[in-house]
Amino acid sequence: MSDNQTLTDVIMPQLAESLVSATIGKWLKKPGDRVEEYEPLCELITDKVNAELPSTIEGIMGEWLAEEGQTVNVGEVICRIAVSVAAPKATQGTSNAAVQAPSMVSGQNATPTGDSSMRARYSPAVQTLAAEHGVNLTAVSGTGMGGRITRKDVLSFIEGGGTSVATAPTAAIATPPTHQVTTEEANQALQPDRHSGLHLSESPRIPTIEVEGGRGSSSEFLIDVTPIRNTIATRMRQSVSEIPHAWTMIEVDVTNLVMLRNRLKDDFKRKEGINLTYLSFLMKAVVSAIKDYPIMNSVWAVDKIIVKRDINISLAVGTEDSVMTPVIKKADQKNIAGLAREIDELALKTREGKLRLEDMQGGTFTVNNTGSFGSILSYPIINYPQAAIVTFESIVKRPVVINDMIAVRSMANICLSLDHRILDGVICGRFLQRVKDNVEGYTPDTKLY
Repeated sequence: MSDNQTLTDVIMPQLAESLVSATIGKWLKKPGDRVEEYEPLCELITDKVNAELPSTIEGIMGEWLAEEGQTVNVGEVICRIAVSVAAPKATQGTSNAAVQAPSMVSGQNATPTGDSSMRARYSPAVQTLAAEHGVNLTAVSGTGMGGRITRKDVLSFIEGGGTSVATAPTAAIATPPTHQVTTEEANQALQPDRHSGLHLSESPRIPTIEVEGGRGSSSEFLIDVTPIRNTIATRMRQSVSEIPHAWTMIEVDVTNLVMLRNRLKDDFKRKEGINLTYLSFLMKAVVSAIKDYPIMNSVWAVDKIIVKRDINISLAVGTEDSVMTPVIKKADQKNIAGLAREIDELALKTREGKLRLEDMQGGTFTVNNTGSFGSILSYPIINYPQAAIVTFESIVKRPVVINDMIAVRSMANICLSLDHRILDGVICGRFLQRVKDNVEGYTPDTKLY
């Protein structure tokens, strides 16, 4: 460090009101690296959300005071950055430095190009920015640690006209794709709802897994455990080891629901701009049942059971490499249309990596839609410390005996995992029976609003 520099402490910020600590997931700047203002310094892991910590100053990374994987309390110093003290005195000099800084960074770009270990790791902010501007990230050069692509890289790529990459090849083959799209649209219009999967309207994405390298025989690979995957693993282990799980299932005739939803979905799409999914109806049925059996909305607290007054539904949403559970607050105060809107917004925010910590907190009961994957039976792990989790399975057409006659009906299974310290078979059986009554009670006159 030179004489005209001073070390400035960087502390663990309070990312949310109730947050008291966070874990350093990965350092994105190492000692000696130049740090621009707003450049990410490291990844922070909280309860279930990861975020990047941007620098509020520019300078040179001095020293790390916390290691990767270490949990640090809010307000504690995690690193120090060497900042020039002469910069504030001479405005002109500052501007010159600012002009020179990019060229220094550019010069550094060429050097670390050999290390591309983090080239394929994209932060949620980078993914969001790339999606908004139609940028193919494989065409962007990364200036971060290990070749990582930063927001600044994407912005520079856009300013340099990089987005035109997407339009150029399209123009060259403009005619054939247009023809194909028309055919696909026609096929989709003719294609009825899938017989498996509640509202699966798109092909499942193939997850991209970062492979660190091989060891031993060629049939083995080492896959890096990401911080979010590690957090999920910890939570699942805690849930299974501390909560005595029990499981039960009930079969539901959803024929009336299918007809109701098919009758309303197109009009709802035109009005609201979002899909009317089965999940919103099923969630409404669960919330109404919880109001009748509030013990389902509780938490084990060793010497007492805490029954939550608000019904906040955690919605399990799968991403490419993890499962997140954003929360629909006070779900009992929302109608079917309101639930559909909340489900759409939270699912979109989850898949785009835009969830905030507040979106993940306060859940009292979890709803999972495993039927969207074609599952007909599942045994979910309780979202700790809640008392139960319910899953909706695929809607399938099956022959059913009604009044000694065989009829083809749309059927689905609803599965429930329960904390046996709080709940027993009788109360859960009644709860599931109430959910079944609510679902089978939908009629053509059911209102969405």
